[in-house]
Amino acid sequence: MLRHLDEELKELHKDILRMAVFAQEAIFKSVESLKNRDQGLAQKVIDNDNNIDELELAIDEKCIDLIALYQPMAGDLRYITTGMKINAELERIADIALDISQKSLELMQKPVLKPLVDIPKLSQVAQDMVRNAIDAFVKRDAYLARQVVLADTEADKLRNLVQDELINEYLARDPKTADRAVALLLIARYLERICDHTTNIAEDVIYMVEAKVVKHHPEELK
Repeated sequence: MLRHLDEELKELHKDILRMAVFAQEAIFKSVESLKNRDQGLAQKVIDNDNNIDELELAIDEKCIDLIALYQPMAGDLRYITTGMKINAELERIADIALDISQKSLELMQKPVLKPLVDIPKLSQVAQDMVRNAIDAFVKRDAYLARQVVLADTEADKLRNLVQDELINEYLARDPKTADRAVALLLIARYLERICDHTTNIAEDVIYMVEAKVVKHHPEELK
């Protein structure tokens, strides 16, 4: 029975990694489409969303079946429930990447407002956080998960830089830029929200490894 559970957990592990790859690719492609005004790339993110949704449902069903069939205890139970939470966070991240792609398509129909500097930086922070959070999950590395949580501060700073520039240099000076500036503001906020969802993943990993709840308890990050 335990051997069967081990095999099932390996399959679950692979499925969550697939979900993570889909989410990371969606972030990358959505922002690349914005940078390069690439309509085809943005459309790929939108078109792949159904596949991601289907995988999310399949992983959820597998987790529920594992709990019902094997009644796992302690570490295995935490692993499965953490997998369910991570699965939901990754699906939401992919949804936000879809939102970015839709805004990217809107902006392609209008003149370029400004060179993109901080939004690509924020995208890179988001991608790094997702990659590190999943690495922490794979390696059961609570220290790496803590670094992901702490990295969210950098994401907030970059979001604020984008916001301040767009509001003070564009919206306040020329109302005609409003539609483009607001779209870029939303994209920056979307990327910051991706980082927030990734922070949730990292907090769940810490719970999985150490059975410690760090959400709302910053002292537990030390």
